[in-house]
Amino acid sequence: MTADYRIIGAEESPYSVKVRAYLHYKKLPYQWLSRREAPDLYQAHARLPLIPLVITPDDVGLQDSTPIITTIEASHPEPSILPEDPVSRFISTLLEEFADEWGNKWMFHYRWAREADQLACSRRLAELMAPDQSEESLSAAAAAIRERMVDRIWFVGSSAQTAQQIEDSFKDTLALLEPHFTRFPYLLGGRPALADFGLWGQLYNAHRDPTPRKIMEHQAPRTLAWLERMSNPESVSEFAAYPALSPTLRPLLIDQVAGLFLPWSDGNAQAIAADASSFRVTLRSGQWRQKPQKYHARSLQALRDTYQDYRHNQQLNEVLDDAGCLKYLRR
Repeated sequence: MTADYRIIGAEESPYSVKVRAYLHYKKLPYQWLSRREAPDLYQAHARLPLIPLVITPDDVGLQDSTPIITTIEASHPEPSILPEDPVSRFISTLLEEFADEWGNKWMFHYRWAREADQLACSRRLAELMAPDQSEESLSAAAAAIRERMVDRIWFVGSSAQTAQQIEDSFKDTLALLEPHFTRFPYLLGGRPALADFGLWGQLYNAHRDPTPRKIMEHQAPRTLAWLERMSNPESVSEFAAYPALSPTLRPLLIDQVAGLFLPWSDGNAQAIAADASSFRVTLRSGQWRQKPQKYHARSLQALRDTYQDYRHNQQLNEVLDDAGCLKYLRR
């Protein structure tokens, strides 16, 4: 038994660094390990071949970043990442889901869509797997990773048809975040919420690659300041109630969450239910087509289940209906 949490993860994994930032905020001691460094520990505790894997001080293995954080939050509720205002609390949950499931498209697409980013990331991954290898071996390993991963961008729905939609969504989200981070240090006010950790993981990893980094540095100085703040977050003040957040958070809900993420997620879930090999859905940005993914369908159902705990909150229903989100959560 150890007093530390142990995170088996990777710097290139947005979900791993999301959990790490959370433990920073909680000031909980942890060890940061790679699968290469702790193969036996990983084998003993991992139920699925995924990272991050967190082993708690009492030797319990946890996987999937959101349940990891939820479980630790129950044991270490202060400083809380859950706003007391129920509307803000659910909006935080919704935005975290948006980040985990839709924001991952930005990061993964940019990582493998262009040569400069492919070369940069494949080399980082090769170094992570075997840091002491020769330059010749490193180059060969990076080339093999690049060849394998470029063919996998379909996994996040990236294709010749959807590439521009993904890149426009990334840029539009940055444009929507800038005025919000002018008013608030974090998404839900003066302290980081669950939503911050989810969105930060995706944008932190996007910023590691040349193309999205250049976009962010040119377009989003306030978001970059938040990105830096979230690497070791501290509370500045309290969470804000939703009416104070609405002027700059509502546009993000309308444009990205209701306009893109929720109809895409709903279309994916319907395709899984119908056992379809692909699905097509009309988003605000146009027609979208991809292979359905079972995990995303389960994730949407978890979000809908969470909404059931709030379904009688009239203020929340009005906020969600106004943004165009409610119809997707009641299904």
